[in-house]
Amino acid sequence: MNPETIVITGTDTDVGKTVFAAALTGALNAHYWKPVQAGLDPSADRDSVAALSRVPASHILPEAYRLATPCSPHRAAEIDGVTIDPLRLTPPEVNGPLVVEGAGGVLVPVTRELVFADLFARWGCPVVLVARTALGTINHSLLSIEALRQRGVPLLGIAFIGDENADTEATIVQLGGVKRLGRLPRLDPLNAETLAAAFVAHFNVDDFQ
Repeated sequence: MNPETIVITGTDTDVGKTVFAAALTGALNAHYWKPVQAGLDPSADRDSVAALSRVPASHILPEAYRLATPCSPHRAAEIDGVTIDPLRLTPPEVNGPLVVEGAGGVLVPVTRELVFADLFARWGCPVVLVARTALGTINHSLLSIEALRQRGVPLLGIAFIGDENADTEATIVQLGGVKRLGRLPRLDPLNAETLAAAFVAHFNVDDFQ
């Protein structure tokens, strides 16, 4: 296992994991890998990361499973007629940092016997939890932190996405006993240049090295 592997997971789907993963991949000049892609319309997450991170094309690694149906991987695989073998879901060996992005939240099923948090526990790599700053995020964040810790998953910290909500962010950090890594604001336009600048302004890259 690459000691420089960092796993990106979220409190829910569409919280901004892929945008944050792209920012971190670019900041570290890392390789990027998503074990299971479920849904290809309008594009796969690795395509978004390639466009937003500005790393060499060779740094964007192919998924172990690329499923067409946009839903939980366990169900997408069933609909697509694919059997997911967990033994194929081991982060690849690369030279230098590797950013691995999960799908949905920490308890999203990979198969009917395995959730993503179980995979993270097997890997033993540090995890960054990505959370919204919007209403409901305290509950979702604390439940996600608890689920990870119950499995012994090392939690590097939490990265917030969205408009500033200082009290909510502080509450999650205090009650969850987790490090606040920073907050990525909404970006308009969102492109490689604005994302790289926002990451430098709101995060300390040393926290990820």
